[in-house]
Amino acid sequence: MSKSSNIPIDAVITWVDGEDPVHMTKMSKALKGMARKHIPGAEKTRFGNANELQYSILSILTFAPFVRYIFIVTDEQTPAIDEIVQEYFPQRWKDIRIIDHRELFRDHLEYLPTFNSRSIEAMLWKIKDISEHFFFLSDDMFLIRPTKPTDFFVADQPVMRGTWLLRPVLRNIWNQLRTYYHHQLVSNKSFQPKPSFHVGQWNAAHLLGFQSRYFFSSHTPHTVKKSLVENYFNENPEILINQIKHPFRHNDQFNCAAFYYHLSINNGNKEFAKPSFVFLHPFGRKNGYIDRKLKKAEENSNAIFMNIQSLELCTADEQQQIIQWMKGNLSLTE
Repeated sequence: MSKSSNIPIDAVITWVDGEDPVHMTKMSKALKGMARKHIPGAEKTRFGNANELQYSILSILTFAPFVRYIFIVTDEQTPAIDEIVQEYFPQRWKDIRIIDHRELFRDHLEYLPTFNSRSIEAMLWKIKDISEHFFFLSDDMFLIRPTKPTDFFVADQPVMRGTWLLRPVLRNIWNQLRTYYHHQLVSNKSFQPKPSFHVGQWNAAHLLGFQSRYFFSSHTPHTVKKSLVENYFNENPEILINQIKHPFRHNDQFNCAAFYYHLSINNGNKEFAKPSFVFLHPFGRKNGYIDRKLKKAEENSNAIFMNIQSLELCTADEQQQIIQWMKGNLSLTE
């Protein structure tokens, strides 16, 4: 089978401005008087915004020019991206489309508003006019080197980046013990373990029949074959409902990237690849951390993606250093 790929490919970026007054009002109502720290997934940094979105978009337009449309998924918000896109890619401005949560949840409006990325990502396949093959990422993920279509899809199959791991037995046992303690011994029925990145991926694998190991994916763009997901949820609507009913991230939910990958594996997909990314969590780090990470990104020619978490918590100088690096990497500096 040919390894070439000339199929239409779209990109989806999920984005929120946590400081938007309308968003904050919705959040306050959803919290029902509880402090954010008591609700997993409601941490303020999950909704932070340091204008990363515009660089995520520019990185796709620069390093993946084959992408047909870029869909920005929001909740009644309009990101300030027009000016910078018009400046550097005026011919692509029409290819960027804003998609509201109400479009995704049009058949399930009772579950809005949602502040849960796991719920939102479970509905991306419902974007009108999205291509059969697409990849999704959050606004803190970036492309940092030229890519080609076969970095995402090979011969109609999604490229799955990650590694195989054994099921998280000890973590699950610990979560069960903690839940029993809170629910049965101290009558804290609202307690749930903090949703784990690993457990969420195992939940996806186990749901789809995997027993002893799971394919663990990292913080990179994730590929999806729409028809595969659509058919599964049409045949199993209760699984979709159980996923999207939580307004905040819940330990019972599955990680959507892992769900899409294990569904694809069950369908015969064997297009595995290394993660090929550089991860930065620069807030509160010692001097030299950012320099080392950026140097790694420059020197590792196999790294084609970058994830920068909680940039809004960093100092102005740290933010400026990273933004200037991204501008230089995108050849946007004057």
